[in-house]
Amino acid sequence: MLTMPKRLALALAAGSISYFAYPQPNFWPAIFVSVAGLLVSIRGLGVLKAFGVSLVGGAAFYASQIYWISQYLGPEPLIALAGLEAVIFALGMSLIALAYKLVQNRLCLAFFVASIWTGREWVSTHYPYGGFPWSRIAMSQADSPLASWVAVGGFGLLSFVVIFITQIALDFRFALHRSAKIFTAIAVLTVFLVPVILSGIPTNSSGSLRIAGVQGNANAGLFANEVRGTILSNHLAATKMLLNSKTKFDLVVWPENASDENPRYYVEANLALRNLVDNELKEPLIFGTISADGNKFFNSSILWKPGVGQVDRYDKKRPVPFGEYVPDRKFFYSIAPDLVGLISWGYSFGSRDGIFNIKDHKAGILICFEEAIDELPRDVVNQGAEYIVAQTNNADFGHSDESVQQLAIARLRAIETGRSIVSISTVGPSAIIDPKGKVIAGTTAYKRDFIVANVPLSKSKTLTMLGGWMFDPTTAIVSVLFALYGIISSLRRKRAS
Repeated sequence: MLTMPKRLALALAAGSISYFAYPQPNFWPAIFVSVAGLLVSIRGLGVLKAFGVSLVGGAAFYASQIYWISQYLGPEPLIALAGLEAVIFALGMSLIALAYKLVQNRLCLAFFVASIWTGREWVSTHYPYGGFPWSRIAMSQADSPLASWVAVGGFGLLSFVVIFITQIALDFRFALHRSAKIFTAIAVLTVFLVPVILSGIPTNSSGSLRIAGVQGNANAGLFANEVRGTILSNHLAATKMLLNSKTKFDLVVWPENASDENPRYYVEANLALRNLVDNELKEPLIFGTISADGNKFFNSSILWKPGVGQVDRYDKKRPVPFGEYVPDRKFFYSIAPDLVGLISWGYSFGSRDGIFNIKDHKAGILICFEEAIDELPRDVVNQGAEYIVAQTNNADFGHSDESVQQLAIARLRAIETGRSIVSISTVGPSAIIDPKGKVIAGTTAYKRDFIVANVPLSKSKTLTMLGGWMFDPTTAIVSVLFALYGIISSLRRKRAS
C-alpha cells in the first residue's frame, strides 16, 4: 500500500517524466511510463486526496513541458498557467479515482479512465479564454507508430488510445489466467497494427505546387526593440538567397510578423515588396504583418500577387491570451500590474475566412498557435483548402523546445487533415510536411535559410474531417455523465447507511 508521501513523490516523478516524451527529447514511449505513474499515484484514494496528489502531478506534468513560457516574462506566467492547468488536471484525475472505486470490469474501467482523461483534455483546450491547446498526450506521438490514429478521430482518439492501453497494461500486469494475457497481447497488437495499416493507404492527390518557404532568422519577439524595417530587411535578404539559387517555385511563403512594416502604411515597404514580387519573384508571396482597421489591430497574413499587390488578407482568429491580448484586463491588472502593463495593447479577433486562392488551388491559412486548435484546421479543410500554410513566430522562446513541439503538432495536423502543411517560422525550424506527416524539406533553427519542395495537394477528407472529430467532445460528455453517476451513487450509499 502506497503512503501519501510515496504517492506525492510518484506523482511528481511521473509528471516530470512526461518531458522526455515530447520534442526535443522525443522519446515517445516515455509517455506510457508517465501516465502509468500518474494513474498508480491516485488509485485507491478518495476524490479529495486524489485531487491533492494530482495537483502535484499535474503541475509537474505541465511545467516540465511548457517551461518555455517563462522565456520572456519570467517565472510568474509559467507558475500561473501550470497552476491553472494542474487544477483542471486534478479534477479529471479525481474523477478517474472515482472510476477505480465504482467500475469493476477491466475493459469498462479502461474505457472510462481513457474517456475521462481525454474529456479533461478537451476542457483544458477550450476553457478558460479559449483554453490552452498544448501538452495533450497525442502531441507526444508524432514519431510513434500510433500517430495515424489522428486521421480516424483526431488528437482526442490518439490520447484515448494511449491511456486505454496503459490502463489495460496496468490492470493485466499481474493477470494469472492465460486468456487474460492473450487478450492483453491482442489488444495492444491491434492498437499498433491499425495505424500502421492506415499509414500505408495512399492519399488522394489533386496535383502539386512548388512552394518556397523563407526563414529570415529575425528578432521578431513581442518585446524586441529592433529598428523599424529590420525584420522586413531580414526576410528580403533571405529571399535573395532563394533567388540566387535559381530554383523554380509557384509560391513563396514568409512567416508570421515577417514584415514589421505593413506596405499599406509604409511607402518604403510597399516599394520594396512591389519590386520583389513584380520584378524578381514574379510569383505570389504570402507574408505576415500587423494590420489596423480603425482602432483595431490584427495579426495578419497577406497574399500579394505580381502586378496587383495585396489581393487578400487573413486575420488571426484566435490571438493568444496574455500574449497577444489581455482578457479581463482590469481584473488581472489589479493582480499583476507590472506584467499586464507590458502588454499595452491587444490584437482583435479576426473574422475573415482562412482561404487564399492561388493558381486555381486553395490554401488554408493558420497563424502560429492556431494550428494547435482543433477547430481551425478543420474549418479551412471544410472551406476547401488543398494544403495548409502555417506561419509562426517562435522568436520569443529562445533555444527552448517550443518550436520543435509546435513542429510536431504540425506533423500530426497533416496526418489528421490529410493535407500538406507548409510551416514557416521567423527563426525556425521550418518545414514542408506531406499528408502522412513526413518532413520533405526542412531547416535548422536560428539560421537564415529557405526551403523548396513540390507540395502534394488534396481535396479528399480523412475520417476525422468527416466526423471523427466528434470523438473528443463526446468523451467530455461521457465524463460529465460519469460524474453525475458518481454523485448519485454516493448519495444512495449515504441514504442506505
